[in-house]
Amino acid sequence: MKAGPIVAMVALLFLGVWLVLQPTLERNKRIDPQAHRFELKLGAREAAVEQRPSADGGNEYHFKGWPRVDELGWVPTGQFERLIEDEMARWEDRPGWERTLMGFFNITSWFNFGWVLLGLAGQGCFFGRMFAQWVKSEKERQSVVPAIFWWLSFFGGLFLFSYFVWRVDFVGVLGQSTGIVIYARNLRLIHKQNRRLARQAAQRDATP
Repeated sequence: MKAGPIVAMVALLFLGVWLVLQPTLERNKRIDPQAHRFELKLGAREAAVEQRPSADGGNEYHFKGWPRVDELGWVPTGQFERLIEDEMARWEDRPGWERTLMGFFNITSWFNFGWVLLGLAGQGCFFGRMFAQWVKSEKERQSVVPAIFWWLSFFGGLFLFSYFVWRVDFVGVLGQSTGIVIYARNLRLIHKQNRRLARQAAQRDATP
């Protein structure tokens, strides 16, 4: 076995782990180690919040995981409550079917729905590869793995790898990172075999 595919597999695995760890570490990094930390769910949005006493004797808050609000830094109680009220008002203003759909997929915007579609496309590729292999095997009356099986596997693996990175899902990234290299290697072997068969056919045709 060549070392190239193994090196590529390990490299992709480390890349996936690194991409997943970055947002996780950033979300869990405390701005103030002495602050009280709690989780807040607003509609379909989830954010970590740190709370600490302010100089005026009240409290101030800092969000993590809500980019637009993260940039504000520490905010006083009044502004914190208005941010929550505004977010919940925007959520309640959405049609019921939209709230249900976003809640079902655990997303906060239609842009995020594009990532969900990418994940669904990956699952579709994995279903398609097994369906294609089954149809080909039934036609040949024996177990056969056609090239389309590996093409669908490769693209399905890429789609799901990207989706799991966005979801910050370590288990999903772990499962797909190794498979992508295997699928690509099989496609490479098929390509080399086809070229070898083409050369042999050309040599036979050239022989008087």
